[in-house]
Amino acid sequence: MQSGMAIKLTDVSKRFGAVRANDKVSLSVEAGTIHGIVGENGAGKSTLMSILYGFYQYDSGTTEVFGKDHYFNNSREALAAGIGMVHQHFMLVDPFTVLENVMLGNEGGKLLKEGREQARTELTRLADEYGLSVDVNARVSSLSVGHQQRVEILKALYRGAKILILDEPTGVLTPQETTELFRILNALKDQGVTIILITHKLQEIMAITDNVSVMRAGKMVAHRKTSETSKEDIAELMVGRKVLLQVDKDESVTGKPLISVKNLTVKDAQGIERVKNVSFDVKAGEVVGIAGVSGNGQSELLEALSGITKIDEGSIEINGSLLTRKQPISPSKMRDIGLAHVPEDRHRMGMVNSFAAYESSALGYHNDEAYNGRFLMSRQKVKEYCGKLMDAFDVRPRDPNLKSANFSGGNQQKLILAREIERNPDILLVGQPTRGVDIGAIEFIHKRIIEMRDAGKAVLLVSVELEEIISVSDRVLVMCDGYISGEVSAAEADEKTLGLMMTNTDAAANLEEVVS
Repeated sequence: MQSGMAIKLTDVSKRFGAVRANDKVSLSVEAGTIHGIVGENGAGKSTLMSILYGFYQYDSGTTEVFGKDHYFNNSREALAAGIGMVHQHFMLVDPFTVLENVMLGNEGGKLLKEGREQARTELTRLADEYGLSVDVNARVSSLSVGHQQRVEILKALYRGAKILILDEPTGVLTPQETTELFRILNALKDQGVTIILITHKLQEIMAITDNVSVMRAGKMVAHRKTSETSKEDIAELMVGRKVLLQVDKDESVTGKPLISVKNLTVKDAQGIERVKNVSFDVKAGEVVGIAGVSGNGQSELLEALSGITKIDEGSIEINGSLLTRKQPISPSKMRDIGLAHVPEDRHRMGMVNSFAAYESSALGYHNDEAYNGRFLMSRQKVKEYCGKLMDAFDVRPRDPNLKSANFSGGNQQKLILAREIERNPDILLVGQPTRGVDIGAIEFIHKRIIEMRDAGKAVLLVSVELEEIISVSDRVLVMCDGYISGEVSAAEADEKTLGLMMTNTDAAANLEEVVS
């Protein structure tokens, strides 16, 4: 088992043009510990870890791994030094088996059969030693997100990693999967593996790490023993001011229902029911949260309500307009009747990465009279309006001409929210509003959602973050296997209760019988 310092970075600096992403950053990580690194979007965390893993090369400074000086020209050299990385977006080939994914790029010689058997033996040993049980013959496409993450960890260990970097590892995990991941990380630590955890979830920092380092604006601003700090202290160090970690809101004052869903069923392209006989209302002046394990019908529900996918059975009434399978619906029609939609996946459905920010700010609203002259759209008018959105939602940098892809995740999200909220809709559908967003932007986004509620709007919030659901919502619905499996007021909700509803298929089926 290694002892002493696993990692020692001294005065590491890295520039990208005029931007200094890392500015004389120093970091020491004790061997056999779990070390958290936190900071706002754009603070320099990912750049620093990319240097450590050989993706980037620093401009100045020094790197030591287990007491030896290193300068990594690529990831292969970092792996050879014992550093592995599990990325936020998994680097797996879906049609391949677990065994094939782990072997990929490390086949063990010319004879594939011999290498395969050696890999199978070693994988079995690693899985037993670290409690990473997974079917090595299963195709990755058939595995849950939690098991895919195990495969990524096994890949790194198979290649000899003694230091494991995890980038936002719980972003797509259920509470139960997160608990299981933490068990695995503690088992790895007990076996002497050093773990560096990049996350924006402060409750996870407090729950799993031994030490935490805080970055802000490219600099390392603090190091703390986790047992000697608090979420409030870390949040203030991250942002440079006190941050409200709990949503400050009054009791809701509700009006008439602005969303009424009756016996709604939605099928996917293969004809499989994804939303099953769902009924609920959302009233003016309330936030209704929908909790659930990702993939249990929430996405399809949002897409049906926003006009993206068709209704197969049942009806939706939006702001007084009744919609069934017989009426053609579309996102533009839903916007016309007062509905705005912030999609779950901002990159796939919320913006076009190659577009300038002003172009993304007009998506869905490009036919507005305010943008268009007699024959052509006025780019200047779009840019001016985008500048106003950026001011209202503190989007940084305030540059309508900058490519959408060049903004941090938090600023991309604020631009999309600004585009939808500033249209003053009666109804807001918002999916995963703070996914991959830092603590300062989370506070801002939650405030704007509550302002919408207090202005008498109806808000339907879908999130896999139970803390967010409980904190922001007035009522909570839980989806399981396409059904509504439970309902509880936010005041009475807790993560344990919601977690049980999220996996209780029997409760969902029973509720369907009661409703029908």
